Parts: sequence; structure tokens; C-alpha cells
Amino acid sequence: MIQLEKGSKKLLNAWAFYDWANSVYTLTIASSIFPIFYSALFLSEVKTVGAFGTEFKSTALITFVTAFTFLVVAITSPILSGIADYVGNKKNFLKFFCYVGSVGCVGLYWFNLEQIHLSLLFYFMGLIGYWGSLVFYNSYLPDIAYPEQQDSISAKGFSMGYLGSVLLLIFNLMMVMFPQFFGFDLSIDPSITETGSEAEIQLAMDAAKDAASFKAMKISFITVGIWWALFSQYSFYFLPKGTKSGHKVTRAVIFNGLKELREVWKELKQNLRLKRYLYAFFVFSMAVQTIMLVAVYFGEEEISWGTDSEKTMGLIVSILVIQLVAILGAYVTSKASSKFGNIKTLIAVNFVWMFLCFYAYIMHTPMQFYIAAGIVGLVMGGVQSLGRSTYSKILPETEDTTSYFSFYDVAEKIGIVIGMVIFATVDQITGTMRNAILVLVVFFIGGIILLFRVPDENKKTALE
Repeated sequence: MIQLEKGSKKLLNAWAFYDWANSVYTLTIASSIFPIFYSALFLSEVKTVGAFGTEFKSTALITFVTAFTFLVVAITSPILSGIADYVGNKKNFLKFFCYVGSVGCVGLYWFNLEQIHLSLLFYFMGLIGYWGSLVFYNSYLPDIAYPEQQDSISAKGFSMGYLGSVLLLIFNLMMVMFPQFFGFDLSIDPSITETGSEAEIQLAMDAAKDAASFKAMKISFITVGIWWALFSQYSFYFLPKGTKSGHKVTRAVIFNGLKELREVWKELKQNLRLKRYLYAFFVFSMAVQTIMLVAVYFGEEEISWGTDSEKTMGLIVSILVIQLVAILGAYVTSKASSKFGNIKTLIAVNFVWMFLCFYAYIMHTPMQFYIAAGIVGLVMGGVQSLGRSTYSKILPETEDTTSYFSFYDVAEKIGIVIGMVIFATVDQITGTMRNAILVLVVFFIGGIILLFRVPDENKKTALE
């Protein structure tokens, strides 16, 4: 195996290329085609499914499973990253989660309600594979790049991931929207053609196309799994295995990551500004992440589309609108923060998110949903990037930034778990996602109040 020097162009590109490999999961499966596919499994009048001995509302079930997956990641990631750093085999962990995720994506081809537990296992594998691999992928950055290189190569990885995921998504969307051009059978029963009325023939043709599109969605899951596993090989070939220490895994090592998080929490108590910001971030982030994860499911269930084809096309258009507007949103948010400050900009962004919850509660038409998608895109990228950069700016002077960001990531994921569980519970009990999304207003109000309580710069080391 070739051992490349730290900071070499080939090594940096190999690291960034993993973004090209794994980002297809978030765009095709987490954000677009799988939510549409999952919703299509249920008849319009039947939106429940039996699983784990309980009858679940379809959207509540997938939300609960997503929350559980994030809980597993939040608990295991600091433990596994601590083991990988100590033993020096982080590439093996990266490979493991990559392959678990890619197999999970391929397994979604067989997702069905008759074998719901196995199907949800494949969904779990894809989700945990993606988020688990990110823990080790991100930890490589200081190993392969010098401090002055890290910002640029991180941005390059993000750009490559966006480009790769969009390319595969476009291919898959073309396959879903125009299955006849990809060899899918759209033929109908000859007897209908001979004896049926024009309306019956058109209905049969629409049904044949819907069936072909459904098959194309299943094929798209396979393309994601193959793309992810195949293109990651370039990264695996050049990335170092890790710094071998010769150490064996002991009980102390297993819990070393959790011990570091506890130490960070103790230090946070001595920094009023950082502590209060983290409280605010934890509260508003759980609402933001929940909305982003359930947006397509909400659009499928609560918006009055026409035919199934119009629904599929409408949701796809909405997803693309969010992706494109998010680029502008990140730029606008960055400019606003430089002029008004990070905290004030975050407060304004939270007000927009709060408005979106009220708007979502009353919207019914596709056009209203497109407008909501545009607003989501405008504040989606901005709140994520600004949330992390604000945390970075107010960190104390320390060389142990890894532990602080590990704490940040765990806090974010636990927030996602709480937000998703609350959302799913309200959805399950009340039978509508509208009530669930309205409940999230409480978290945005709480986040705004807590952001107002973040002290100014000159009080950042003050104690309560």
C-alpha cells in the first residue's frame, strides 16, 4: 500500500473523494426517493402498519426508527472513535460502516410491508452506516492535512459530495420519471386496449407507468449502495490505516471517549457564554433537524396533490428547490452574520423557522408547499453552518478542539432523537403531522429566548 505524506495533494484528494462516494445516501435515500417510495407502499386510505407488536402510523414508525438510529450513533460514536484513535485502526472502522451502509441501501430494494422488520433493519443499516462512517471520516482531517489546508480541503470534500450526489440523483430521477427510456415495461393488458374506453385505457397506462416508476425507485437504492462502496475504494487505497500504537483495547479505553465528553461538560460549566449557547443550540437544533428529516413525508401526506405521478413530480421539484436555494441561503446567512453578528442572525433565522411551522400547519396546495420548500432552503444551510461556526468562534483557547466538537456532535444527535420522538409521538397520537410540526414552535421559541440570554463577548468567561 502506498504511504502518502501528510498534506500531499493526492492524499487530500483521496480523503475528499469519500464525500463523492457517501453523499449519494443523503440526497437519494434520506431526502428524496426513499420517502416517496415509502409513502407509495401505503394505500391512500390505509396509512398504518403493524411492527414490534404495535400498530403504527406509517410516518410515525419511520420517524421512531430514525430516532433510534441516531440514539445508537450518539452513544457509540465517542466510544468507537476513542478505540480507533487508541489502537490506530480508524480505516477499518470507516470501511465497516461504509459497507454496512451500502449493503443497507442495496437491501432497500426488498423493502416491503410483509417483512417490515427486515425492511426496517436495512433502513437502519443505511442510516447508521452513513452517520457512523462520518465519525471516522471527519477524524481523518487533522491526520492528512495541515491546519492551513483543512478549511480548503473540507470545502472541496463538500463540493465533491454535492456534485456526485446531484449527478446520481438526476440519473435516478430520470429513471423514475421516464422509466420507458430505461427499458422498464409499460405494456398494458391487450384486452383493455381492444375493448376499454379511452378513459380506461389512459387509467391502465398511468397504472403501468406508476408500477414502472416504483420499480425504478427500488433500482435507485441499488445504485446508491454500489456507488457508495465502489467509489470509496479510491479513498480506502490511499488513506492511512492510522497510527499503530500496539495497544490493546481495555475497559478503560472503551469508555475513554465518554470520559472526555464528561471532562468537556465540566469545563463548559466554567464558560457561561459557551454553556448558554449550547443550551440554545440544543433546543433549536432538535426542531430544525426534525423538520429537515420529515419534510418529504409531510409533503406526501398532508398536501393535496392530484395523481400519484403529480405527487412524485411535485415532491422531486420541491427537493431540487431546497437544494438550489440552500446555496443562496448559506451565502445570505454568512453575509448577515458578518454585518449583524452570529447570535442576532441566528435569532432572526429561528424566527423564520417558527413562521415555517405555522405556515406548514395551514398549507394544503402544491404551490404553498413549493413556497415552503423555498423558505426551508433559504434557512436550512444557513442555520447549520452558522450554528457550527458560532460554536467554533466562542470555544475557549484550547488544543483539544476534537473533544469539544465531539461533544457538539453528540449533543446535536441527542437533540435529533428527542425532536424525532416528540414529533412521532404527536403524529401517532393525533393522526396528523400538522399537529406534530406545530409542537416544534415551542422549541424555536425556547431557542430564541436562550439565544437572547447568551452574554456578549466580554462576558464569555463569566460564571453564573
